[in-house]
Amino acid sequence: MPRSRWFTSFLVSILIFGVSIGASRQLQDRSELQAKMESLRAQIQAKEKVFLAPSAEDLNAFARFLEQPDTGMSRLMPREKYDGKLLIRGGGAYYSFAKLTNEYGAGSDIGLEQGQIRVGFAGANFGFLTSLGDLAIDSVTAENPGVSLLAEFKTPSTEPDAREQQRRTGSGFEADGFRYRSFLPAMLNTCYAVRSINYLVSDVLVVFRVTRQDSDGSLTLVWKILKKFPVPQLAQ
Repeated sequence: MPRSRWFTSFLVSILIFGVSIGASRQLQDRSELQAKMESLRAQIQAKEKVFLAPSAEDLNAFARFLEQPDTGMSRLMPREKYDGKLLIRGGGAYYSFAKLTNEYGAGSDIGLEQGQIRVGFAGANFGFLTSLGDLAIDSVTAENPGVSLLAEFKTPSTEPDAREQQRRTGSGFEADGFRYRSFLPAMLNTCYAVRSINYLVSDVLVVFRVTRQDSDGSLTLVWKILKKFPVPQLAQ
C-alpha cells in the first residue's frame, strides 16, 4: 500500500474512533443529566406537596371535625398566579373531592381563579355553587335550606340536557332565596354547597367553608361530602 494511502486510512481510523468515543460520552452525559432531572423533579414534587398542604394550625383547629368520615382540608392556589409555575397540572388551583387531589383533570370539582370559586371545567361536566353564609360547617346537612335543591337534582344522562344545565348554571338562577351559579366570589368565613358532576368520574354534593386566605391569594377550605351519587354516564 502506498504510504499516502496508508496514512489517509490511519487518519480516518483515528477520526472514527474519536467520534465513537465522543458519541459514547455524550450518551453517558445525557443519561446522567436525565437521572439528575428526574431526581430534581421528584424533589420539587415533594416540596410542592408541602407547599399545597394546609397549615398545621388550621389542621389542629379542625382536628375533631376531620376525624369524621368524608371530611378533609385543602388549599386552592389562584390559577392566574400559579398555573405554569408549579409542576402540578393546574398550579394547585383545583381540587377533586372524589380523588383527593389538586391535580387538574382528575375529576376536578372546584377551582379558584380571579377571586372566584368555580365548578365544571371540561366537556359536558357542570355543577352548581351556592353560598350558605357564615355557618358552622358541622351543622350543615343535605336537608339544609339551599342544599336540599342540590341533593334532589337529577343528573341528566344525555349531552344536550347536560349542555343546557351548563348554560343554566353559567348565567345563574335563584330558588327559595338562594343564588345558584357555576362561579361565585370567594369569601372568607363563608360556607358554600357545591354539586359537582363529572361524567364517567364522579357526582358529589359537598359543603365547604373558607377558613383562611393567605397573602399569596390561596384559600384554605375545610369540607365534608354530604352525598355521593352513582357515577354519571352520558348516552352515546
